[in-house]
Amino acid sequence: MISIRYYRIYDIGNEIDLDLLEKDLTQTFPTARTSFLRVKPKSIILENKPVLLKSEPVKIEKEGTTLEFSVLAKIYDIGAISICFVYENPDGTYPEMEKTARFITSNDLIGNLFTDYLKSMMEKLKFSIKNFSYDPEFFEDYTIYLSDTTKLEGDPASLLLGEDADFSSQMHDEVMKNTQSYTKDDIAVLSWDSAILCGQDTQLSLDLIDLIEFANVQVLELRYYDRELTRQMSRMYDDIEHADRMPSFLRMRQYHSIMNQLMKSSAEISEVTEKVHNLIKITEDVYYARIYESALKVMRSGQWTGSVEKKIETIQDSYSMLSDEVRIQHSNFLEWIVIILIAIEVAIIGIQEIMML
Repeated sequence: MISIRYYRIYDIGNEIDLDLLEKDLTQTFPTARTSFLRVKPKSIILENKPVLLKSEPVKIEKEGTTLEFSVLAKIYDIGAISICFVYENPDGTYPEMEKTARFITSNDLIGNLFTDYLKSMMEKLKFSIKNFSYDPEFFEDYTIYLSDTTKLEGDPASLLLGEDADFSSQMHDEVMKNTQSYTKDDIAVLSWDSAILCGQDTQLSLDLIDLIEFANVQVLELRYYDRELTRQMSRMYDDIEHADRMPSFLRMRQYHSIMNQLMKSSAEISEVTEKVHNLIKITEDVYYARIYESALKVMRSGQWTGSVEKKIETIQDSYSMLSDEVRIQHSNFLEWIVIILIAIEVAIIGIQEIMML
């Protein structure tokens, strides 16, 4: 048995009420909730299980070859949709999987499938999602290769990197360094945009697929909010520069407006990114925890987390500087009020003395 799973993950809005969405979609799609198969319920904590949708299979014909893909989609409460096209061959072998993968990649058979499916799904989902929006050009993609063989065959580097080349030992070491096994009869090799899972334990393989998908969703959301923070920082600098050119009495009002927006944005994104990091919690299963952490590491989740945290810190520093400036200007304003009141009082006393003469 061989299987190739092609994923693309998109951000489609803010938080999603999955219970309400599932109720809306049951008229159109067979729906289910994600669940892990071979672990104790308490081993993995999902606060809100994604909604799984199944669509009709699609067929592609190219160069006399017909390929059929089953279609799956998962919708996450943090505002993401994961679309997966699955090619399966129950009688296929590992070498056939390599050949099929190269055929699909070289003919670019998948890209249009994602574009068309995303467009049709968004028409169905847009009325059920708060602050619905999506960018079809911004996504996270990943490929998972599965085989029921108990060991790797051929060159895993060639399959994972999508190239038929004579790779150096250093490149092989780099590709294979994120290799994990639960028993002697299974193996998982993770790379930044693809993975190979081999073994005859179907439940284990399906669970690992879900773990890798969760990691991809987390990275996609971190990338999305990193981009949003970049936009907000650019707008913040423009707003501050514009305010600095205003008269003093208008400048303070504009500073207050900027500060309110910064405080609101920082709080919202901090809350959302916290939910992204807590998308899934693995408490007891050591192997699953290792797979999930390896997937996050190889996808450079830490770098995106660091970038998001640094930008939030920059926004908070800007808020503090504006707050200090407003406080100083307010203090100066009060000082001028005191001076003016003193001057008025002196003038009144002077006028009274003149009138008494």
